[in-house]
Amino acid sequence: MKRIFNSLCILMACTCLFQACDDTETYAEMKEKEREAIEAYIKSEGIKVISYEQFCAQDSTTDVEKKEYVLFKDKGVYMQIVRKGEGEPLANGERAEINVRYYEVNIKEMDTLTGNLYDASNHDVMTIENKNGSYSGSFTSGYMYPAYGSPVPSGWMMPLPYIRLKFMLSEFPKVRLIVPHSEGQSTASSYVYPCFYEITYQKAR
Repeated sequence: MKRIFNSLCILMACTCLFQACDDTETYAEMKEKEREAIEAYIKSEGIKVISYEQFCAQDSTTDVEKKEYVLFKDKGVYMQIVRKGEGEPLANGERAEINVRYYEVNIKEMDTLTGNLYDASNHDVMTIENKNGSYSGSFTSGYMYPAYGSPVPSGWMMPLPYIRLKFMLSEFPKVRLIVPHSEGQSTASSYVYPCFYEITYQKAR
């Protein structure tokens, strides 16, 4: 009787294990769901995707009225430049402190995650360096740093060659981004979900 009971326990444990394995998504499946979420978002928002070649032919601009976003195919990032700003892009070899205002939405769940748009007394601060067109950066204060750590997501730095940064502006450069997990913050990277961002950039003193 004891042997039968033990056999039943082993069978039940194996059944639960197989069910758990069946319920576990593979990385490929998670990436496919992410791709589907991005496509659904683009369709629901009426976004017109343009090629990088068309973007360059338009003097590195996107038509906001037509809801144009340029797709960077190698990274999977979609970008709309709402305002280019004034001044100059970050020069080669330059290191600068940049203040940002933003909000972040998980596209997969359509949940707002973090942001500082409604906190007039605060903004996020990041230090960015341009080395031969390769950008790296760290958050030093704000909401992103405690939420996801110091590294600036690669997707946040992709607009930098195309916007103009200056300390005093009447209207700061502003972009909208669709960022897949591979170019996003640490939690998105771990759980494989895409994010939408609206970001304004201001060069600090």
